[in-house]
Amino acid sequence: MFMAVTPTFPAGPDQFYQQIDDIIKSHSLRGCESLCRLLQYLAKQSLDHPHSPLKEYQIATEVFGRPADFDPQSDSTVRVQASRLRAKLAEYYAGEGAGDPLVVKIPKGSYHLVFEPRLVESPSQPQALPSSEPVPRSVVIERVPARMRTAMILLLACLAISLLVVGILLWSRKLPQPATAAPSPSRATGSPLAVFWEPFTSGVEEPWVIFSNAAFVGRPETGMRYYTKRDAKSTVYDHYTGVGEVLAIHALDDAFSTLGRRILVKRGSLFTLDDVKNYNLIFVGSPSENLSLRDIPGTQEFVFQRVQSGPRQGDLSIVSKDPNPGEASTYLASPSNAPLTEDYGVIGLVPALDSSHYVMILAGSTTFGTQGVVEFVCRQESVEKLLREILGSSPGPIRPFEALVRVKIARGVPVETELVSVRVR
Repeated sequence: MFMAVTPTFPAGPDQFYQQIDDIIKSHSLRGCESLCRLLQYLAKQSLDHPHSPLKEYQIATEVFGRPADFDPQSDSTVRVQASRLRAKLAEYYAGEGAGDPLVVKIPKGSYHLVFEPRLVESPSQPQALPSSEPVPRSVVIERVPARMRTAMILLLACLAISLLVVGILLWSRKLPQPATAAPSPSRATGSPLAVFWEPFTSGVEEPWVIFSNAAFVGRPETGMRYYTKRDAKSTVYDHYTGVGEVLAIHALDDAFSTLGRRILVKRGSLFTLDDVKNYNLIFVGSPSENLSLRDIPGTQEFVFQRVQSGPRQGDLSIVSKDPNPGEASTYLASPSNAPLTEDYGVIGLVPALDSSHYVMILAGSTTFGTQGVVEFVCRQESVEKLLREILGSSPGPIRPFEALVRVKIARGVPVETELVSVRVR
């Protein structure tokens, strides 16, 4: 029987907008506020201005609140979000939207939406066969062309081979199978790593990792230093990042992979307050280099401050605002005129600007201290110790907290970390 392919109905703007509304209300886009805004914007622009090209700059500034100096070459936000929206549309039409009359697509290389009527298969009317007398079997065989007889023989041979293979597979399933390896503990529900990172893995959106890229003046060939206000007329470079931050991002990526999730990465100079409203964020690096931390709620118990006087004047320290008995009030890395053997870092989970998102702060006073605290929260055994301090004997979801960690360093490598103090909010 032949099958005819026909569109379901000729749709218009009302049906197009209704389809967009159905997608936004679906389970696939539930909780994805930024993707819903993007889809609504693309739909309106595509339908109201079908012949006007949509530019990344226009989408970035009008949908994602990027500033007027937005540079699509250095900020891939629009491309990343469009790719994620394509994936969500495919997920929707593979599930809830499988029977929808319209299919919405975003062709690669364009941001204009395409609305296609769903094609359905309908059987054509069978043609009536003329009545005839029964044909003797011998006559039917004679009427089959030689090429068709050869094809039928090959088909039967393939069928026989397929049956033989299926039989072998069924028989092999009865044989004893080697023991499979136990699942990795990091993938198990309730593992220390899973509990610790649950605020960043339970949602639909992937968290953004914001890493430090401090502003410098000068060049490596002539000497570099941190940018200050007196350097207003100097050329500023913000594309240098410490070794510790680079290795820290690798550790985070590996930890999230074991949890079946992924992270998105952005340098600090591209961070905007719109990000903290729409995503869970992980900041890597101290406020002295990751300047974005100055614009959002941060740690309150363990804070970074420059030493104001004495032989360590100007050095970055971590100050404990309310030290426990026996604890110091100020923590400093090894002096800069000696090999770096010790540093301190802060781990802080704080609420974001709204109640639906979180911010994780992972920062040392040096690049290697930052690496040390990030590796601390990416290991099962060290995270387990931290969870005992945060949760005590009561199991449950992790709560906002701040922790101070000592990092031992040898030849520029964090070799040991020790939990010094914890404050639970």
